[in-house]
Amino acid sequence: MNSIGEDCNELKKQYDACFNSWFSERFLKGHTDESACAPIFRVYQDCVKRAMREQKIELREIGTEYTTNSEYEKTGSSSGKQQSKS
Repeated sequence: MNSIGEDCNELKKQYDACFNSWFSERFLKGHTDESACAPIFRVYQDCVKRAMREQKIELREIGTEYTTNSEYEKTGSSSGKQQSKS
């Protein structure tokens, strides 16, 4: 399946490959630290947000940042979701 933005397709493929590798080689063996794919996820997420703005697709969640659990463990938050930056 392609990404919402044509220029995001390669990033999506890279993220999907990273996620699939992490899931099968780490997560299913009990290693839940998902930080290995976080950098490519952030780049892909930014690309998708840009494509949505260009296509005039507005979602309330577009301003909300989501991050990995491992990033929250470092800051002490456990909600898994940051407040919107308005």
